[in-house]
Amino acid sequence: MYSYKTQGTCSRQIDIELDGDIIKSVKFYGGCNGNLQGISRIVVGKTVDEVEKAFAGVKCGFKQTSCPDQLAKALREALQNAETKAQ
Repeated sequence: MYSYKTQGTCSRQIDIELDGDIIKSVKFYGGCNGNLQGISRIVVGKTVDEVEKAFAGVKCGFKQTSCPDQLAKALREALQNAETKAQ
């Protein structure tokens, strides 16, 4: 399990579980509950690269980031962290 503290969004944290580069689970804390539950479900089974390509750079209103953008960053960081631990 990897925990990521979000920046610039209503959500505060994202917990991620990966199996290699495949997303097993995602849980957001705070933010728009219904939307974030949907995002969490739709990404399960996808690769980090797939989700990163779809979500990176998405903005929320006037903010320079969004929960999907933060998820893309969190997934990349979680994958890099897992690869570092495996070495």
